[in-house]
Amino acid sequence: MSVRVLLADDQELVRTGLRMILDVQPGIEVIAEAGDGRRAVELARALRPDVCLLDIRMPVLDGIAATRELAGPDVADPIPVVVITTFDLDEHVYDALRAGARGFLLKDAGPDLLAQAVHAAAAGDALIAPAVTARLLRAFATQPTSTRGGAAQPIDPLTEREEQVLREVAAGRTNEEIARALFVTLSTVKTHVANLLAKLGVRNRVELALWAYQTGRIDGGRAD
Repeated sequence: MSVRVLLADDQELVRTGLRMILDVQPGIEVIAEAGDGRRAVELARALRPDVCLLDIRMPVLDGIAATRELAGPDVADPIPVVVITTFDLDEHVYDALRAGARGFLLKDAGPDLLAQAVHAAAAGDALIAPAVTARLLRAFATQPTSTRGGAAQPIDPLTEREEQVLREVAAGRTNEEIARALFVTLSTVKTHVANLLAKLGVRNRVELALWAYQTGRIDGGRAD
């Protein structure tokens, strides 16, 4: 069964390019397009796509507000959102992630990465490209502490292994890569990630990575 995708970007050329890439990927079907955030929310609520790909900078309703309406913490039945951004020019990506975005991609992401992100979001996971993660979180870590919003510490302290897995997640590595790096099974990694999500009260791997930086576990340079 194909993953049904809604695209939203105010540039028709960008939407056309993304549709062309996605339509030839196995197991992915673009079911609708929108040129602004408000229309994207309306279409998403009416069609219930499996994944929404939203640009942050859109007229009428920007991508952050649209993400909050579709996937925010107060949404009873959220729709997975992946944010598409130029990154270098977009300082609001943090707000989009906090609003409920399940992941983020650069607009020039290749076909493979784009398809992987869509499938990951549909499966309830979040794909984080390592290079993008490092740059995003490094920039986040250099912000004044007062602007980061203190992250709550878990009631149950993280185990040494959970700390190791957290650092690997913050480096943008997949479960398979983490398993190889730590010499454990894939099911063990999945268990540790699930435990981290529960202990920290976060929703996905993006929030895990941000939490690692907020709490000073990563120094803003290399995550490995």
